[in-house]
Amino acid sequence: MSGVQSGLRRLALDTRPLGIPAYRRLLIGQGVSFIGVQLTSVAVSGQMFAITRSSLWVGMLGPVNLVPLVIFGLWGGAVADAVDRRRLLLTGSVIAWVATLALLLHAWSGRGNVYVILGAVAVQAVGFAISSATRGAIIPRLVPVERVPAANTLNFLVSSIGTVLGPLLAGIVLANGGYAVAYLIDGVLFSTAFYAAIRLPRLAPLGEIARPGLRSVADGLRYIATQPIVMMSFVVDIIAMALAMPRALFPEMTAERFGGSAVAFGWLSASIAIGSVAAGVMSGWIGRVARQGVALTITIAIWGAAVAAAAFAPSLWMVVALLAVGGAADLCSAVWRQTILQTYAPDEMRGRMQGAFMVVVAGGPRLGDLRAGATASAFGLVPAWAGGGLVCAVLVLVAGFAVPRFRRYDAVAERLGRG
Repeated sequence: MSGVQSGLRRLALDTRPLGIPAYRRLLIGQGVSFIGVQLTSVAVSGQMFAITRSSLWVGMLGPVNLVPLVIFGLWGGAVADAVDRRRLLLTGSVIAWVATLALLLHAWSGRGNVYVILGAVAVQAVGFAISSATRGAIIPRLVPVERVPAANTLNFLVSSIGTVLGPLLAGIVLANGGYAVAYLIDGVLFSTAFYAAIRLPRLAPLGEIARPGLRSVADGLRYIATQPIVMMSFVVDIIAMALAMPRALFPEMTAERFGGSAVAFGWLSASIAIGSVAAGVMSGWIGRVARQGVALTITIAIWGAAVAAAAFAPSLWMVVALLAVGGAADLCSAVWRQTILQTYAPDEMRGRMQGAFMVVVAGGPRLGDLRAGATASAFGLVPAWAGGGLVCAVLVLVAGFAVPRFRRYDAVAERLGRG
């Protein structure tokens, strides 16, 4: 019996970072506000499909998000290495909130203008890019280095919970209240993240301060290019998201297979995050994995295979279950990618690393949206969905095992060597 209890304790979520008040407030604010972010994301996709009846237009939300994410993610990361990170987090949060207000006013007007939606989404991406890059650079300043994997797991867990609750809430809200109510709820939930940012201590930069600008951004990109382990952590994530992310196809699958049900749309939108939540609850083992390069490669291959299988599932609940398996694999890979960046890079580079990480993490799915929408329009729903997952699984295995330093990377040995 004691052996079983010991095993369960090793699997259970590591909550020790919650003992740090500033980190705890940041986590709670992020978790609550992210429910609203996901509610808005589902509402925007649904509203775009309702106006146009086209998955290609839904997919166009991807590049509209991607361009600001790339520009302001890299720029925001460079600024985060040179200024008070608390103040920059507040700035990015306010920009995102203003964009949500624009979506609310447009929905209330009843005009259904796709270009207004695209413009608001682009502004929202600016705020998201700045705040996300800054938040990632803040965490290693609040949490001891040995607790960073646990803190990242908690972050991804609360984000995943938001990605479950937001879409499920969206299914209810869109069925009963409409798009304006969804955007209003998002605006209200935002206040928790703003409060958490206000309560943060001053976080002035450490080490050598580089003037933010193109040269600073170029220095960060040069650092990535010369570090194979860091570079490969980005490459495998781009493969996963750009090739296998199926979310732009959720409205079309809902319409074709599930009678256009808003509740079914909500379950599809939440399915990946359901698996992430389940994996996060039993994540005590994640921080003890040393061979993180190999682990990343295998879990992303599992993600691709699960997504491909979901395209052929005959029932809603089987689709949800298979995507949840993919979501569990995705949470594990996300924790390892983030931990590599936060512990491998020095503090004066962390803002730029988090900017690049945010560009890949948020930009990859946007490329995936465009790929999914375009291939579905050309070849149909199932080929676009399943084909992307299968190509992802094969390509990530080839790429991950082809780079010796990434394949042999041992996070524990690296930490002891630098300690």
